[in-house]
Amino acid sequence: MAEPEFTATGVRIGKRLRSLTRAGQVRISDGRLQLLTSYGSEIDSAPVQAVRASKPWFAQDDKALADLNGKRYSLTLGDHDLAPGEPGPPAARRFIEAVRKAAGRKG
Repeated sequence: MAEPEFTATGVRIGKRLRSLTRAGQVRISDGRLQLLTSYGSEIDSAPVQAVRASKPWFAQDDKALADLNGKRYSLTLGDHDLAPGEPGPPAARRFIEAVRKAAGRKG
């Protein structure tokens, strides 16, 4: 299996008003986006070309939306995956850019 193109851990994943996991994982690998629980079981997955990632209006920098298989998931990604003391863009923006890059779309 190839090295993942994007991985975020400790992600809060929700659908509508329901929280599915508070410490989940988002992974882009081999052209697929996977949403996983904290135990590693799959919540949902789809080919990256079929995923729509966006930022909700008036939301904090750690919030993103992902539409997979006709379902909309809200993601709260923290900056805690960065190396200590290393600045970087907000996690939600990194996620959206990773989805677009993996799908071959331009920002």
